[in-house]
Amino acid sequence: MNITDINGTVQLANGVQMPYFGLGVFKTKEGQEVIDSVTYALDAGYRHIDTAAIYGNEEGVGIAIEKNATARKDIFLTTKVWNADQGYDSTLKAFDTSLAKLKTDYLDLYLIHWPVKGKYKETWRALEKLYADGRVKAIGVSNFLQHHLEDLFQSANVIPMVDQLEFHPYLVQQPLLDFCRQNNVQYEAWSPLMQGKAFDVPLLKELAAKYNVSVAQLVLRWDLQKEVVTIPKSIKQDRVISNAQLFNFEISKEDVQKIDALDRGERVGPDPDNFDF
Repeated sequence: MNITDINGTVQLANGVQMPYFGLGVFKTKEGQEVIDSVTYALDAGYRHIDTAAIYGNEEGVGIAIEKNATARKDIFLTTKVWNADQGYDSTLKAFDTSLAKLKTDYLDLYLIHWPVKGKYKETWRALEKLYADGRVKAIGVSNFLQHHLEDLFQSANVIPMVDQLEFHPYLVQQPLLDFCRQNNVQYEAWSPLMQGKAFDVPLLKELAAKYNVSVAQLVLRWDLQKEVVTIPKSIKQDRVISNAQLFNFEISKEDVQKIDALDRGERVGPDPDNFDF
């Protein structure tokens, strides 16, 4: 990954350019809150917005994009099919619903949100159709561990281009990161700041002071140096702006390794092998 600026991209397996930095809107309220958050991001130069059907805020995301001066073609827009909608026909229907809410006629990336046992292969078949029909530029998965990916690979005609996973200093999952890299699956981080827990980690505070940056900026820069696409969430304009100020410093290899060493396999979200929703 060649890290340049907020407009920098990584090339997916099919040649699509995906911005390596963006805005996530998990738990951002539908209506003015999400409209403002997306607007702050686009106005600050972000070109990658990530939502999901289950977040309940696709309509607000769509309104913000429609009203913004940034052209739709310059925005990389992601949403995800929810578990209850998985299956072939129901996924195609869910995709249409998401497009209508987002006020767009195509997506840049569509993801299977969770690996629902017995359903995700049929869901993937629907994503392959949407991709073949040109309705989405790239397709991928979210929360798929190595064994889920290996299982999907057996029947897939198209290998997932992205796997969006919980990723932060307490959950590095280096073997999974390596597996994705070997198979040309772009790793993407959700909850990069550990839902705020990162701000209390002594080493991260120490290194942030060393580089004269915030803990958030340190961790997000570490994501990029690990070649992981990252989509931090914020509803505050100053935080949206500061989160993107990652391009005037570089973490040394030694310090990257120190952050890596914080890994303890600790999740702040559900375990992809044990979820019941």
